[in-house]
Amino acid sequence: MTNNKKLAIDFDGTIVEDAYPKIGKAKTFAFDTLKKLQSEGYRLILWTYRHGKTLDEAVEFCKKNGVEFYAVNSSFEGEIFELQTQSRKIDADLFIDDRNLGGFPGWGEIYRIVTERIEFRVSGTEVLAYSKMKRDKKKGLFW
Repeated sequence: MTNNKKLAIDFDGTIVEDAYPKIGKAKTFAFDTLKKLQSEGYRLILWTYRHGKTLDEAVEFCKKNGVEFYAVNSSFEGEIFELQTQSRKIDADLFIDDRNLGGFPGWGEIYRIVTERIEFRVSGTEVLAYSKMKRDKKKGLFW
């Protein structure tokens, strides 16, 4: 395992085309990318609005396509959510969702963003990737 970063991944509109409450067609390269990330040590968390039967169907659909999650709608397997003592926000390093700022870039770009640690900035109405964490060298002690 090369790392232990946790990725929280939405289902509808991200892994599959949005057809909620039905299961849409798998997005191009979604399962290939998820399996590749898992093989590189990333812990995948399914983080979705689905619950009950529709959640079970989504989890089963992913299993049939070769992806089993580290956790489902929780920070870790077996976590019991206590409304009085916990936030609904889960513990993850990155969140992958079709409703991200700038929209869903596709699974090829997602893989590059995650593995190359690409950052973003907003310019007008566009979300632009910074070059792979390259920054201008500072010339002075603080600037």
